Amino acid sequence: MEESKQQQNINQDTVQDMLIRGTGLGGKVRIFAARTTNLVNELQRRHGTYPTATAALGRTVTAAAMMGAMLKGEEKLTVQVKGDGPIGQVVADANARGEVRGYVTHPQVHLASNSEGKLDVAGAVGRSGFIHITKDLGLKEPYRGSSPIISGELGEDFTYYFATSEQTPSAVGLGVLVDTDNSVLHAGGFIIQLLPGLYDEEITKIEQSLSTLPPVTALLDQGMELEELVTWIVKDVHIMDRMPLVFQCQCSRERVESTLISLGQEELRAIINEDHKAEVVCHFCNEAYAFNRDDLEKLAAAAVTKKTQS
Repeated sequence: MEESKQQQNINQDTVQDMLIRGTGLGGKVRIFAARTTNLVNELQRRHGTYPTATAALGRTVTAAAMMGAMLKGEEKLTVQVKGDGPIGQVVADANARGEVRGYVTHPQVHLASNSEGKLDVAGAVGRSGFIHITKDLGLKEPYRGSSPIISGELGEDFTYYFATSEQTPSAVGLGVLVDTDNSVLHAGGFIIQLLPGLYDEEITKIEQSLSTLPPVTALLDQGMELEELVTWIVKDVHIMDRMPLVFQCQCSRERVESTLISLGQEELRAIINEDHKAEVVCHFCNEAYAFNRDDLEKLAAAAVTKKTQS
């Protein structure tokens, strides 16, 4: 199945996740490619995802990582894939520094292989619904874009998003190769964006190259580097920079405490009286923050102080 092959001898942990950014055909094509194997492995471990859910989550965070590389400075974005399939919502956050996190509503979903013998990502995501992109660009209001899910395979869906919501003709390839023990052998993808000025014959050559391109994970499984992968699609490639990709969650005990204080003294008192404790689990990293009765008493007192000061 897609996304299930014999373990290579190479230890994946020694290969750093990386994103490359460049141009092609004299600046008329914008190129992004990413290896996200360790990142997706970390998410699989934290959330206990089954293979089909792992593939859907991995494809989404890979796309988010490359879209994050299109941002600048402190800008960041959130990708939400809301289909009608059994895994529910797939969410990924990324920023311009290569920090990525993500989760899926129902991680323990695994379906039978599709007719091609690959993981049935479309069946898990659903073939109806929307992709929503929210970008925090440091302005008063965030940018929001969305487009319908057209296949559920996600590569085609992000391609459609770029064409309809951002008016940028693009080709998006995404893949996750899952081993028999649920670990991730390879994950990665590419985004090729066509800019004004391309001749029809240049577009035709790119389309022909894409039509003969093997799955991304098959190329990574063969040891192909990201530069070689994008050169398969666009011959004249200039790599501008390389950026490590890492799992990074923004949650902390302090942030969770602030959230609990914002509930107010009355709500905190109800928790103290009924449960005598509380545990808050971060959706993105599955980290659990435990608060005993004494902790909650302090937070309730802080809620009173905050209300008085306001």
